[in-house]
Amino acid sequence: MNEERRHEATDRFDITYRNANGDAGQVPWAEQRPKPLLMDWLEANAVRGDGKRALVVACGLGDDAEELARRGFEVTAFDISPTAIAWAKERFPSTRVDYRVADLYELPADWHGRFDFICEIYTFQSLPPDLRVEAMRITAECVAPGGELVAICRGREPEQPSEGPPYPLSRAEFDTLAKHGLTETDFDDLMDDENPPVRRFRFLFRRTADSHEDGS
Repeated sequence: MNEERRHEATDRFDITYRNANGDAGQVPWAEQRPKPLLMDWLEANAVRGDGKRALVVACGLGDDAEELARRGFEVTAFDISPTAIAWAKERFPSTRVDYRVADLYELPADWHGRFDFICEIYTFQSLPPDLRVEAMRITAECVAPGGELVAICRGREPEQPSEGPPYPLSRAEFDTLAKHGLTETDFDDLMDDENPPVRRFRFLFRRTADSHEDGS
């Protein structure tokens, strides 16, 4: 992987958080609430953690992570931005979430196959295509046998352009996850509550209890 390209794509996140100077309104993706499409899914499925391990990818200011912790998950949440992690801890001083500064491309080895539930929202869409496939692979490999991954992104038809960031993704681009042992078990094509509304895809993937890393 081209290290310079990777840092060019990811360094902007901490720059955005630092330039916001504590004003979440200056961070385009920070809503200061759990993402509505995540909340809808959690509510519709009456999701409870019951001590299961959850991972929140690129957790930002922590709202999604805190919601999962409230529902009983043992949550680890990471972001490449030290500023974002410090800000999340400041917002939730009594948190039970284990917030970490971590690079998606260099995750701790003991996270491999560790998590029963992974929440990925808007991270894949923030990365250019040449970096996205590797990000998907690494995320998929963190899903434990029998575990699930929820992924939410901007959606598009395959023939439509994907200019960004953020880059709208086609449904077929998530086939990468299937190559690493995950099976798509639910899919929603939705319009969100922004003004004007934005088309979003919401996926649920599951790793079978006996699947292997190579997807066999």
